[in-house]
Amino acid sequence: MRIYLDNAATTPLDPEVFEAMKPFMLEDFGNPSSIHGHGRKVRAAIESARKKIAELLNCTPGEIIFTSGGTEADNAILTSSVRTYGIKNVISSPIEHHAVEHTLHLLTKQEQLNLRMVQLDAKGHIDLDHLESLLKENPNALVSLMHANNEIGNLLNLERVAELCDQYKAYFHSDTVQTVGHYRHDLSKVKVHGITAAAHKFHGPKGVGFMFIRKDKKIQPFVHGGAQERNMRGGTENVYGIIGLAKALEIAYRDMDEHIRYIKELKTRMIERLTEQIPGISFHGDSANLETSLYTVLNVSLPESDENDMMLFNLDLQGISASGGSACSSGAAQGSHVLGALYPESKRGAIRFSFSKYNKPEEIDVAVKALSELCKIPA
Repeated sequence: MRIYLDNAATTPLDPEVFEAMKPFMLEDFGNPSSIHGHGRKVRAAIESARKKIAELLNCTPGEIIFTSGGTEADNAILTSSVRTYGIKNVISSPIEHHAVEHTLHLLTKQEQLNLRMVQLDAKGHIDLDHLESLLKENPNALVSLMHANNEIGNLLNLERVAELCDQYKAYFHSDTVQTVGHYRHDLSKVKVHGITAAAHKFHGPKGVGFMFIRKDKKIQPFVHGGAQERNMRGGTENVYGIIGLAKALEIAYRDMDEHIRYIKELKTRMIERLTEQIPGISFHGDSANLETSLYTVLNVSLPESDENDMMLFNLDLQGISASGGSACSSGAAQGSHVLGALYPESKRGAIRFSFSKYNKPEEIDVAVKALSELCKIPA
């Protein structure tokens, strides 16, 4: 049986979520834009899902716009905020997800933007003093900084960055794809203007997500061609995806405290056993610090070896699924841009293990044993 330790890439669908989705796959098939009974029933289900998500995030239903996932949501907020508010100054970091990084570089060319990168400390955390300096120097800015890095797990002080952006009148977007469903977000208190989510990161279906757009910082539509999503996103809604998304988030909030405790135990177990069994091992970023990193992610830094390039392949041969970085970059010829930014001269190997409520302690032990044996293979 295979062991799945790549939950930052995607998570298995929760059976409760599937049961909630099934009626909208087989029975309630109406187009939610139709005015007849079939359509009205589905429209009501979508709005009920929107209301549930808004309740969990402590915002209004009108601030939740459904999308095809986190990448579309990031693209929409970044592109439309620049064009809606005539923004010319953008502040970001060199370790953002490609959905942000690539979009900002494209916008820089298309809109003649001034893109500035905030400095990072040795662990990969945002230098908040430098961020404030950039905000002072660059008025009417767009700030895009992710809440948790998908590769090294570092957490951003979302509240503090939101306060700084509010102080300097900047539009603040945060890619929260790795934290929605894993942490509680109270959007009535955090002054962020736009966040993003993808259902498949917290045991919901693939191909659906949402963006939160604060009602006093609305943006122009990104996808045109229909009046769906309150004129904010054209196209027939992914109905059963939306139902699954809302159910998955409801389950995540219901069971969050227990899952945080359980998954932290798995992560701690792996850190301790790896440290005991592999001499010279360390951890990238701040991923081994349970207080300042995602409890679901551990990025392992392997001692230099000619075998490191084949490590993921060899783990896969032993039935263990893990990652070398972002799943969105898997198959790419270049290495991780995140690790490249933090450790430009490093020749150490990297394995990202990421955990979920479905993992078991014995799976951690098997993965550690396999990695330990592979690291002992002579070069």
